[in-house]
Amino acid sequence: MAESGDKLVAQGSGREVVKPTFREVFAAEESPLLRFGYGLVGQRETAEDIVQDAFLKLHAHWDDVSNPRAWLFRCVRNLALNHIRDTRKEIMTENDDEWESKQPEPDEAVARMEAVGTLRMLVAELQPQERELVSLKYRDELKYEQIGERTGLSAGNVGYKLHHVLKGLADAMR
Repeated sequence: MAESGDKLVAQGSGREVVKPTFREVFAAEESPLLRFGYGLVGQRETAEDIVQDAFLKLHAHWDDVSNPRAWLFRCVRNLALNHIRDTRKEIMTENDDEWESKQPEPDEAVARMEAVGTLRMLVAELQPQERELVSLKYRDELKYEQIGERTGLSAGNVGYKLHHVLKGLADAMR
């Protein structure tokens, strides 16, 4: 590898591959990683801590990492799953037997967490009005009429728009 300014240039098979600088990776990937982390853990502050830890780990392994973006996403995923596992242990009640009997198998739990994280990322990528409708319906648990009062839309229009947003989300999840 030859050094080109702050960038590393790998030569091989007749072409050069430029590895971005750490700062460039940070600038490009911080926001997507925060959305991904938030999608997995559902808490902004925790997602920020996880992403910060991932960048610290990347910095420590910078010379060994050939694809920083993929490495960071895998690292954030692993850190988030560790956090979820550790947090679940902290909040177990005295009725451990009853609590454990209701828990899904670990592979089912991971699949569900990944699906929830994917859904949260997809919702975050919706247009602001669509995201507001989904939030009012499912977070605030409002009826179409109540959503219409807040947004200025008719109840029928709220239902129509929500139907199409949810259909799009379902298609994206598949």
